[in-house]
Amino acid sequence: MAQVKSYLSLIKFSHTIFAMPFAMIGFFLAVLQTDFIVRDNSISPFPGWRASGSLIHISPGLLWIRLLLVLACMITARSAAMAFNRYLDRSFDAKNPRTAIREIPAGIIKSNHALLFTVLSCVLFMVSCFFINRLCFFLAPVALFVVLGYSYTKRFTPLCHIVLGLGLSLAPIGAYLAVTGRFDWLPVLFSFTVLFWVSGFDIIYALQDEEFDKSQNLYSIPVAVGKRNALRVSEVMHALSALLVVAAGIYGGFGVWYWMGVCIFVGMLIYQHSIVKPDDLRKVNVAFMTANGIASAVFSVFVIGDIFLR
Repeated sequence: MAQVKSYLSLIKFSHTIFAMPFAMIGFFLAVLQTDFIVRDNSISPFPGWRASGSLIHISPGLLWIRLLLVLACMITARSAAMAFNRYLDRSFDAKNPRTAIREIPAGIIKSNHALLFTVLSCVLFMVSCFFINRLCFFLAPVALFVVLGYSYTKRFTPLCHIVLGLGLSLAPIGAYLAVTGRFDWLPVLFSFTVLFWVSGFDIIYALQDEEFDKSQNLYSIPVAVGKRNALRVSEVMHALSALLVVAAGIYGGFGVWYWMGVCIFVGMLIYQHSIVKPDDLRKVNVAFMTANGIASAVFSVFVIGDIFLR
């Protein structure tokens, strides 16, 4: 049990609350479209799908199976990304007083075990995608390339925050593809919402390591432009995220529950910027975890509620 807790801590399992709710939004948006899926020979339907003319339908039982597969994809992809990040950054983490207590530098988990955990997570992710549909399986290596590649970006570009946002932004569109096997504008709008939202709060989180990153020749927005300007960049990112969530609401024709969720989501964006100052970083973790956790989880509840109350 202690070892399980160590691995859950290694991958920061609690941070799943950031992207998982948006994956659920994508999934339940797709559920509404199951009667309107055009058959495409490039898509291999999950066993149990049945064709009716030019349409594809899925039974309720298999829809639940698809949901479990989506959850498995989310958990395994994120686990692989976090474990690989900890493995790749182990030497930097050991030097940084803030991160020296992490599992690998502290000797709780061996580095080669973390790498093996990464490989197993990748395999499980690919297997889960295989049983969803052919399109998701073919796109799975692209998803892994993005989420694993993020760990290298801080070594050569301050745009590493955007790459992290891109990785998490795959959640809503990926869940939508798992059900429909096709792209659509609405989940894409939610994906861009996640992209700018995550990029913005990761910049806030990186404020803590500005001096250390400079000493190690690592890149980040705070290193590139300083704390004060980094916060301005984060504000722009979050303003774009707010605009996109509004655009998604208008485009999707959502009702009052959705807009209540938007108010909470945008309110949490404003709140985190009100408590983090360039010369006072004591509340960075409150902004990073609490505010963004509430923003994601509560917003998804209102959006999914709006979907089913239409």
